[in-house]
Amino acid sequence: MSGDLLLRSVRVAGPGGELLPTEEPVDILIRAGLIADIAPAGNLRVAVEEIDGDGMWVIPGLWDHHVHTVQWALDAQRVQLGVATSPSEAARLTADAAALPDGRVVGAGFRDGLWSEPPSRALLDEMTGERPTYLINADVHSVWLNSAALRREGFDGVDDDGMLREEDAFEISRRLNATDDATVDAAIRTAAERAASRGITGLVDFDMAWTADAWRRRAAAGFDMHRVEFAFYPAGLQRAIDEGLRSGEELDGTQGLVHVGPLKLITDGSLGTRTAACSHPYPGDPADFGVLTIPPDELRDLLTRATATGLEVAVHAIGDRAVASALDAFTYTQARGTIEHAQLVRHADLARFARLDVVASVQPAHALDDRDMVEDLWRHQQAVSYPLATLLTAGIRVRFGSDAPVAPLDPWVTIAAAVHRTDDERALWHPEDRVSIDQALLASSRHGDASIGLGAVADLVLCGADPRAAGREELRRMRVAATILGGRVTFRA
Repeated sequence: MSGDLLLRSVRVAGPGGELLPTEEPVDILIRAGLIADIAPAGNLRVAVEEIDGDGMWVIPGLWDHHVHTVQWALDAQRVQLGVATSPSEAARLTADAAALPDGRVVGAGFRDGLWSEPPSRALLDEMTGERPTYLINADVHSVWLNSAALRREGFDGVDDDGMLREEDAFEISRRLNATDDATVDAAIRTAAERAASRGITGLVDFDMAWTADAWRRRAAAGFDMHRVEFAFYPAGLQRAIDEGLRSGEELDGTQGLVHVGPLKLITDGSLGTRTAACSHPYPGDPADFGVLTIPPDELRDLLTRATATGLEVAVHAIGDRAVASALDAFTYTQARGTIEHAQLVRHADLARFARLDVVASVQPAHALDDRDMVEDLWRHQQAVSYPLATLLTAGIRVRFGSDAPVAPLDPWVTIAAAVHRTDDERALWHPEDRVSIDQALLASSRHGDASIGLGAVADLVLCGADPRAAGREELRRMRVAATILGGRVTFRA
């Protein structure tokens, strides 16, 4: 899984560059997958494969710390509904689409939180007839089904809107993702090649199924496009314990490519589905504060079991009430791990977030995708919405991801969102939470702390422009000249 390589005449633009005495080009020698030497350009003469960087810029390999891998890979086969501005338009897009081989029509990416009228089962039935039709919300926390699909899945007794939410929605996603191994593995290979072309060298896999065996199978079949840390959910906790898995350890049979990740716990809903657990009610219903999907006592017990057996945790918490509940559990158990999303954080919780050394695993693109919904659904909130600079200023460690397929798995889109806080011509959204390009590159590296230096793992990205000088659009579309994983080239333009 590692190789020897000489990068000639490159400039170090990311973490580690501050330790070099000059910004002039250097040669970087990679031996057995590690950085063995860094010297002024032209001074290293060794008989290994070479890439002439021609003065281009090199940064540490980019990671996406939150990916639903199978759903992301299969998303390319689904009707894209992000353009739909109404339930009628979303229904029409799926009505005109071709069915999958099993007869189902699957669309993904609608945002009903931005629609002026609600979805209805009758409307979807009228548009789609008897073809089982499934429309997955962009946030994956709800799925809109027609009557044929509801009957097929055994959920025919739901409300007239045809919407399944939270655990019922997750169950539908699990069923839609449960295609044959060959189809899934081919889709993942194709998606991984696209990711490598954008500089991805690793990701944290939050697929909702047990994936250890699947990653062993893929590695045995030659998958080698990026590193993986796989998570698992409460249903797999006892299995992980019984198999002696420990977070951070290599998964046997994967040649160092795959490592055990955290226990994933979903403790509240989402903004788009209006189920994120908040301190203030959602507009229109004074009794609606969202939902805590794991009660505090149960959450504490799960963290205790995980911590006692060497497992880290990744706690999904979007609303401020859920974030507070997660921090309570971390305080009680002294568990190690992350809070995923942290989209609404009370000012008073920032200090203990840092004191506990809990990592904030956040998705900067969500702030731009959700800004209009935030101004509507969270307009009465007093906590900090979609913090980035706020977290770093408080001393909280930060990692970046996409939550793909919720947002595109493109680290440059993520980085640009964090640095510029807008993706169109509108004013910057909460510009006080912009971060610097150096902070964004660091948060996008493995575990948010990778650096280029002697002895470091040689996961690198060669960029066609200097990220530190790039404007918003150049950063979003950054040209990747090469992606290197442990000294092996996984992409070369």
